[in-house]
Amino acid sequence: MNTIFRQAYIDKILKYVGMETIIALTGQRRVGKSYMLRQFFTLKSSEPGNNVIFIDKEKREFDAIKDYLDLNEYLESKIDKDRHNYILIDEIQDIKEFERSIRSFRTEPHTDIIITGSNARMLSSELTTIIGGRYKEIYIQPLSYTEFLEFHELNNNDLSLSMYLSYGGLPGLKRIGLEESDVREYQADIFNTVLLKDVIQRNSIRNITFLNNLVTFIADNTGKLISANNISKFMKSQNDSVTTALILNYLRYLSEAYIIHKVNRYDIHGKKLFECNDKYYFEDIGIRNALAGGTRDGDIEKVIESLVYQQLLRLGWNVTVGQLQVGEIDFVCTKAGGERIYIQVAYLIIDEHTRKREFGNLKEIKDNYPKYVISMTPMVNRTIDDGIVHLGLRQFLSNGL
Repeated sequence: MNTIFRQAYIDKILKYVGMETIIALTGQRRVGKSYMLRQFFTLKSSEPGNNVIFIDKEKREFDAIKDYLDLNEYLESKIDKDRHNYILIDEIQDIKEFERSIRSFRTEPHTDIIITGSNARMLSSELTTIIGGRYKEIYIQPLSYTEFLEFHELNNNDLSLSMYLSYGGLPGLKRIGLEESDVREYQADIFNTVLLKDVIQRNSIRNITFLNNLVTFIADNTGKLISANNISKFMKSQNDSVTTALILNYLRYLSEAYIIHKVNRYDIHGKKLFECNDKYYFEDIGIRNALAGGTRDGDIEKVIESLVYQQLLRLGWNVTVGQLQVGEIDFVCTKAGGERIYIQVAYLIIDEHTRKREFGNLKEIKDNYPKYVISMTPMVNRTIDDGIVHLGLRQFLSNGL
């Protein structure tokens, strides 16, 4: 089976090697974190003078490593003081109080530590509390569109884009193939595993029926402004009464497991973040489509918007939802140093009414930051309309902005 060397991620890892910094690869299960760790293992094992220790907590041979004491004992038996040691631990959150161990080994001479985790709280609490700022998070996403093409040996055409829109970028689809029934079964299995291990078990959730209903609701309303109060009202209409506090907790658990991403609203004129009515996007659009069911005909704009959001993250942007008095801007994107861009996402721009809606809101923003409309309008690759760049979706996913 062909493999992809995801060089951009390897480069990010290598940047922090040798700096006494714990490198944490994060993201949803099955997006390729373990694969990145194995690629790094292969890279460093081939260099003389290295001692690479690999612990994969999803393998039964490492079942005996249950807590930090077991981890200490195992690592002490493998450390070679005459060589440079690389400690690689996959799914480290399955080791109780792991942070006590890696805090100690981080200070050992000639030692680098790279870990993977499938829960954001692992970083915000365990790592931060114990080791402060001495770690670097590297977020691993599902396959990009260009990686999807390479992985499945596809040409860059409308048919391939359609498959990416429908099936998403889980690397494991290479083994499964791109037959829809097989794809959906695989995606359902992955989702159920993530939900069980990283949400239900980790947070001791009892109301599993509501959790499943909540995920389905988010899948149906991807890309829409959502509040806990609105969800509560909807659930009451379905004879399922839940508090807003419970809803907010469950949304946080889903976000911490990287199943969904919360995107805040940003008041463009007031330059402040709102504290309610956020948007949610799925980590993998294929899983979202499997949960929503049906074809993409009725929700194609939600799918396109989700893919644009994920691609903007790959390009290094911090993404919020823009709010104007006259309407909404899909994405306000910023980077350190004051860079900013505005983006509207549409399916097709085929008449003047649609053009005014998508381009008009951008024209209401009275600053000189770059503005883009991204759509699947036929024959559009890159055009400029009154200073606003109109990009074809395939062009954007292939070449960025």
